[in-house]
Amino acid sequence: MLLRIFKTCDRSGINFQIRSQLSTRSAPQFPVKSPNTSLFQSFSKTVFQRGNEKGKLIQCSWLTRSTGLLSTGLFGFIGSLPISALCEAQHKSKGRLTGLRNTNTDKSKFDWAKFWCMLKPDVWTLVAAIAAALVVAIINIKIPLILGGLVNIISKIPSESGKTFSEQILRPGLHLVSYFVAQSFFTFVYISLLSGIGERVAFEMKSQLFSSLMSQDLSFFDEERTGELMNRLTTDVQNFKSAFKHCVSQGLRSGTQIIGCAGALISVSPHMTGMIMVLVPSVIIFGTYIGSLLRKLSNRASAQVGRISTIAEEALSNIRTVRAFGMEDKECELLKEEARKAQELNEQLGWGIGLFQAGTNLFLNGMVLTTLCMGGYLMSVNEMTAGDVMSFLVAAQTVQRSLAQVSLLYGEVLKGLGAGASVFEYINRKPKIPLTGGKLIPYHSLQPHIKFEDVTFAYPTRPDQQILKKFNLTIPAGSTVAIVGSSGNGKSTVAALLARMYEADSGRVSLGGHDLSELDPTWLRSRVIGFINQEPVLFATSIKENIRYSKPSATDEEVFAVAKLAQADEFIRSFPEGYDTVVGEKGVTVSGGQKQRIAIARALLKNPSILILDEATSALDAQSEKTVQKALEIAAKGRTVLVIAHRLSTVKNADQIVVLQKGVIVEMGTHEELQKKKGYYWSLVQHQELMNRQVG
Repeated sequence: MLLRIFKTCDRSGINFQIRSQLSTRSAPQFPVKSPNTSLFQSFSKTVFQRGNEKGKLIQCSWLTRSTGLLSTGLFGFIGSLPISALCEAQHKSKGRLTGLRNTNTDKSKFDWAKFWCMLKPDVWTLVAAIAAALVVAIINIKIPLILGGLVNIISKIPSESGKTFSEQILRPGLHLVSYFVAQSFFTFVYISLLSGIGERVAFEMKSQLFSSLMSQDLSFFDEERTGELMNRLTTDVQNFKSAFKHCVSQGLRSGTQIIGCAGALISVSPHMTGMIMVLVPSVIIFGTYIGSLLRKLSNRASAQVGRISTIAEEALSNIRTVRAFGMEDKECELLKEEARKAQELNEQLGWGIGLFQAGTNLFLNGMVLTTLCMGGYLMSVNEMTAGDVMSFLVAAQTVQRSLAQVSLLYGEVLKGLGAGASVFEYINRKPKIPLTGGKLIPYHSLQPHIKFEDVTFAYPTRPDQQILKKFNLTIPAGSTVAIVGSSGNGKSTVAALLARMYEADSGRVSLGGHDLSELDPTWLRSRVIGFINQEPVLFATSIKENIRYSKPSATDEEVFAVAKLAQADEFIRSFPEGYDTVVGEKGVTVSGGQKQRIAIARALLKNPSILILDEATSALDAQSEKTVQKALEIAAKGRTVLVIAHRLSTVKNADQIVVLQKGVIVEMGTHEELQKKKGYYWSLVQHQELMNRQVG
């Protein structure tokens, strides 16, 4: 319990108001900032403590007299003691943000080797693009020298000699025009080539990232948020692609122009070039320092944008839950808060990039001013011609533009490397359970005999809480075994381990004498096991395609047959578009019972050897439950069936009923045998019958 104490002060004393607020987290011991620490801390522990939860004293004031709610007892006779004005938990609950990536601890690194593997197929295209960019850079280096020569010609021609002017200006003018045309052509070449390379690299990154995500085991998705993963697939890949294209094209061209024009500057006037280059080291040092700060800030900003995507994705995908609890305003405030943090980080990044560019521009503009002043002086002493000054000025401006472009690209590089590092982090992640690889048992020789031997398991997100403890169970081929018990005792965990959604921490799970860890997981799930869980998810497509999802090659007749078996055919045909009815995202346009029966049909379509029914009839009404239960009994013939159930009426006909309590089997037998024992199962049946009578 958190205590908030608010005060109103006047000369006569203090009035207190105490308000309590629930909290799910305990706060640590609180420090007290006063000379009389021990006495007040003792009082605080006595008055403010509720169970193991304590407050944190964060504001104190000195009093000589106290009155009001706490004026009696200890406060009645203690003078000159610090009184808490606000007491609350040191660590506030993060609520729905718990588990989001910390923007301050993101240490993912860019994988240059993996990037090279993606770039390798286009290496010759990249070489051609680089060559074209170099040609453009060389042309840009030559243009200032040609312009200088042209200015010298113009300055030496008498104004009255128009014919001589035309004759002398024609050749260098055409020379300059040819350079302009070549510059435009090669600019088109390298930009178009780099654009194609960037798109193909982005395609490869997105494909590999999605493939890596799809191959991860369920423990990965227990820990990661969908919004963050979507941000990697979209925003980060786009940022990297944009940075790659800009940095290679503009960066290469600008770098070449800086080096080439620097050489041209030296050839025109070593003295002027020397004076300008004295300032270059200071700019490099300044840029390196600012860059190291901006790189860290860019990573934090990128991670914060991912948090926003996560919040938005969760709110929109769970809009019915949000609407049911009237939490629209809270979700908006939550997103605004995170968006404000992203805004602040990006503003800081903008300030940093702006500072870097401003400093660079100051240097570059100073360089132009120095060129004009020194050039004018050298012309006055006949050490330079007007053409030389023009060549030097244009070359200097080319260097200026190139350096300015580099300063702008610096932010792009930081963004691109940060985004690429986030993508490669997930691409390089290896799943604990490989998606493919292992034995494939021929269908006709598969014996669906299941055995759990001393299996112990805890979910990766809760490693200290064991769900199953030395669990042993044998399910003979062709039999139906039901697992019952109250919630949280490991029933669904048994089904998840059988489908190899998770690996057991210790022990062995075998199928037909083969260890599950030796079998191909994809083959196991797609061919051997039919899984119907308590919350089936349908895709936003037609009912027919949802049923066909488990067996894409199935004919329409096969789809209709399993729909009839699942008692779904009648209600499907009642829709105006029948089997072509689109069910909406996650199947929102059909009822829970209808959704469950479509899921049952989907599982039966692939004719699995093992059928797992995890609360498969929980969403059905009594009449539909009886109908579907009968259909499932028919479908179960010749199959090994594992039933997870809360409704004990659905497991009466099971060959064996296993009762789980706290991850341990406490009873096992048929319905009649367990009823005669009058143990835990009997008490569950009695309790459920009582609840049914009360509801009825």
